[in-house]
Amino acid sequence: MTTPVLAPAADAPGEAAAGTGPLADAQAQLAAAVRALGYETGLHALLARPRREMTVSIPLRRDDGSVEVLTGHRVQHNFSRGPAKGGLRFSPAVDLDEVRALAMWMTWKCALLDVPYGGAKGGITIDPRRYSREELERVTRRYTSEILPIIGPERDIPAPDIGTDEQTMAWMMDTYSVSVGYTVPGVVTGKPVSVGGSLGRSSATSRGVVHIALAALAHRGITPAGATAAVQGFGKVGAGAALFLAEAGVEVVAVSDQYGAVHRAGGLDVPALQQHVAATGSVVGFAGADPLPAERLLGLAVDLLVPAAVEGVLHAGNAAEVAASVVVEGANGPTTAAADEILAAHGVLVVPDILANAGGVIVSYFEWVQSDQAYWWSAAEVDARLEARMLAAWGKVLEVAAERGLSLREAATVTAVQRVADAHLTRGLYP
Repeated sequence: MTTPVLAPAADAPGEAAAGTGPLADAQAQLAAAVRALGYETGLHALLARPRREMTVSIPLRRDDGSVEVLTGHRVQHNFSRGPAKGGLRFSPAVDLDEVRALAMWMTWKCALLDVPYGGAKGGITIDPRRYSREELERVTRRYTSEILPIIGPERDIPAPDIGTDEQTMAWMMDTYSVSVGYTVPGVVTGKPVSVGGSLGRSSATSRGVVHIALAALAHRGITPAGATAAVQGFGKVGAGAALFLAEAGVEVVAVSDQYGAVHRAGGLDVPALQQHVAATGSVVGFAGADPLPAERLLGLAVDLLVPAAVEGVLHAGNAAEVAASVVVEGANGPTTAAADEILAAHGVLVVPDILANAGGVIVSYFEWVQSDQAYWWSAAEVDARLEARMLAAWGKVLEVAAERGLSLREAATVTAVQRVADAHLTRGLYP
């Protein structure tokens, strides 16, 4: 196979992505990988643009009888290595560019972890806290029915994300199954175990973050015993990561959520904090810690910082304040391109999201395989296979970074983009 030749940088399609935000960052990361790999403009264009996107209107009958119309999206970025795969988020911040960026990152994540999927993402512009459970069920079922033609176990497999959970996936599975006339467990992942979900799926992203965090600390010569960490975001990923870090011997000294932050110099009692959050809905007011302004958490003098909330929390305005030795991205896109440069200049080791938070898609893949075979694995089997996949990918990224003189983000993206491009070039262009 002939290696494509690099076209002039000015012609590269990703270079034209102006402005800021997740899509601009995703396009910039792809453009850098394309330059490193020497790919031509045409191949870059194929990798930069989604293969398919759908935007739908979602009429909702509220509990009071009024009707509201919401907007939903589903973006399928790439199919070269298999069916599309990606989460569904319910958030008031959802827009099409955000979903496009997240779908692209999912493509690279699946390729980097050698999972036979392409990337996809979905979202509905909604604040789920303002709606009843019954309203959320109606929203989910109507959205599923609208995107029905483009999803399926061989086409695109949704999973939970911000604002959605295993119940959301159960509603999606049921809606799809009713439409085709038989039960199809493999149409979504992240389902309850009672309807075909996998043991270990709910904690998989958090466990994966911690496997990589411990490996990154060891790479820096830091042992878990006595190491300190701060976790920004105490949701599905951050709460689990904090717990597993504490169980590994790391002192989790601070955590935050959208309402505020708490800090304790000797390490937080994470199980007690989780109980407090379950009772009150926030980390704020936890009796076993002192209050902390949320913006100060990112600048604490800790060994490990885990941004595990949303995109863009580390940016040009605050990256220089980061005092951690290692940043492990539990969220998607928490570090902007400008922040990456600042952190690199300060010697901070940044482990990118497409590696660090890939545990969820790995165990989603395991769930999909189990659904197809109707044969279920034990929790111990799932955890062991998850750890092996995560550490194999970590080793590959370190190897590529050393060989090419790249940052971990650049090495991860180059590795993933090359795998997707190789699949595309091997399959050829139809017609």
